[in-house]
Amino acid sequence: HREKNCNVFPKDLHIEMGSSVELVCQTSCSNGKFFWTLNNKNISESLSKTINSTHIALSLRNFTQSSATVECRSSYTDQILGGIIIKTFSKPENIACVLHANDGWPHLFTCTWNHHMNSSQTINYTILHDTLNEICKSQVPKCTSKDWNTVNSIFSRISNSTIIVRAKTAVWEVYSDPYTFNSLHIVKISPPTWTVITPSSDHLYVEWNPHCIQNNCHCQVKCYKTSSSNDKATKYLSRRPSHFSATIEDLESCIKYNISVRCAFNEALWSNWSQEITVLTKLNKRHIRLRLWRNVAKQGKNGKRKVHLMWKGIPSACEEVLNYTIKQISYGDNTTTGNYTYTSCGSSSCDVDVGQNTQKLYLTVSINDALLAEDSVYVPAVAQTGLPQVFSIQTTTHEGVIQVIWNASEKTISSYIIDWTHDGNQYYWKETTSTNATLFGLLHRKPYNITVTPLFNDSTGHGSQANQICSSIAVPESVSVRDVEVNDRSAFMKWETKSQDTCSGVITYVIYYETQGQPQFNVTVNGNEDGVWLKDLKPNIQYSVIVEARGYNGTSMSKKTFFTTNKFVWHLGVLFLASPAKFLPKSLEGKLAYQHFDRK
Repeated sequence: HREKNCNVFPKDLHIEMGSSVELVCQTSCSNGKFFWTLNNKNISESLSKTINSTHIALSLRNFTQSSATVECRSSYTDQILGGIIIKTFSKPENIACVLHANDGWPHLFTCTWNHHMNSSQTINYTILHDTLNEICKSQVPKCTSKDWNTVNSIFSRISNSTIIVRAKTAVWEVYSDPYTFNSLHIVKISPPTWTVITPSSDHLYVEWNPHCIQNNCHCQVKCYKTSSSNDKATKYLSRRPSHFSATIEDLESCIKYNISVRCAFNEALWSNWSQEITVLTKLNKRHIRLRLWRNVAKQGKNGKRKVHLMWKGIPSACEEVLNYTIKQISYGDNTTTGNYTYTSCGSSSCDVDVGQNTQKLYLTVSINDALLAEDSVYVPAVAQTGLPQVFSIQTTTHEGVIQVIWNASEKTISSYIIDWTHDGNQYYWKETTSTNATLFGLLHRKPYNITVTPLFNDSTGHGSQANQICSSIAVPESVSVRDVEVNDRSAFMKWETKSQDTCSGVITYVIYYETQGQPQFNVTVNGNEDGVWLKDLKPNIQYSVIVEARGYNGTSMSKKTFFTTNKFVWHLGVLFLASPAKFLPKSLEGKLAYQHFDRK
């Protein structure tokens, strides 16, 4: 007689991740063969064995699933005889401990660890030290002991210390692998304070208070540009014990740098970085590379020429008060004429008036009457001949970029200077050895004046100016039909555009026209046109017309305009050519037209 009970044992099973487990299924309530499933998938028969006529066993090795359902089933009826849910837990790992020191001595002992668990149960953690003394408890994977005796005991120990982390719930308990450490290697002192930075013309001098233990530590200084987070651009300077200052050299002039410091006790952990301090470096004379250029206007009625001088080489962020002076030397027949003229200027540009003769203009930059840098530029005489000059300058614009191309000078030159401005005040310029240049970073929809000047030896040729060109073109804000001249089967219409933008233009016009009940027609003309013939119209019919102006940045549409074609009449065709213009309306000059006559 078979008992009618079937089940799987043990129940409420929690095992450590990666361990093995053996399950038993009581099969008293059924006959035949039996099998096991794991999450509804059959388990290999090789893992199961028969104990006796009423019990079978299942062995699972290296079980790693966080949660799984195991069931025992009948092969004949697929009846579930019993089942359990296996849940796994893992032991804490990757333990790291720190002795936090403040004012020269450790005062906190903190350990952290990783514990990969999906359990909804509360986990109680305990740090056990050496002889399993409990020194700290928490319910998160981090624990800190503030007990002075405990901290001091760990720090003062000559030999290594060992801790174990115990994780415990109401149904399972697990211990980490032992974590052994040398207390002198896990000390972490406080970040340095009282950082003082003194900038000089060629270096930064940094001082700090390291908060060392018994004045025994080493430090590291970090320095990088405020505008850059690139690690490759970061400077690290190391300082050994008793040297709590550093000189940082090879820095750029007038650039903001971020400075911070960290220190470590002997071979222990680095402290956190100190609070960053931002400092602006001073101007270094050795870094100055003046690049002076000029734009020469045409000679005025007073015989003078306005020369706009501009220069690069001194960062605009420099806080030093610099003096900029222009010295003018006028030459006639290779000799100087008259006295020198001096002009004080701003920090990046200057305007001076010069006569018709050859001029040499010198820029000097000084601070407190001490010369820092000097450069000069040549201005040829108005009538000076034999100098190189470029011709056939062509410009094109596309999406805010201007491309400039010119023919090479017939004379030997070393390079070309191209300068450009949109308002006559702010100039930009660059040097090139090619016969083309691409101008980027332009203001949208601004007309630019561009000048190309060849350079040779230490002198310059005559500059040549390109036709004014816009950096980009906007479609006009307004387009309207101005006039429609109608015939019986055709009409000549004209339109006009208005824009508040100097740089406006149209690529193409599309004229849409239609009459009620008929398909819409359209005709496209070039953006330079302002009129078009509409042909193949029907007599005595009202038409509507709209003009669409298409540009680089969009379209503009006119309002709908109506016109009615003339009635069909018999007429004599009298052919006129453009030459007897007095017989034609002005709008039809140069066109083929018909003069209509009534049959009477």
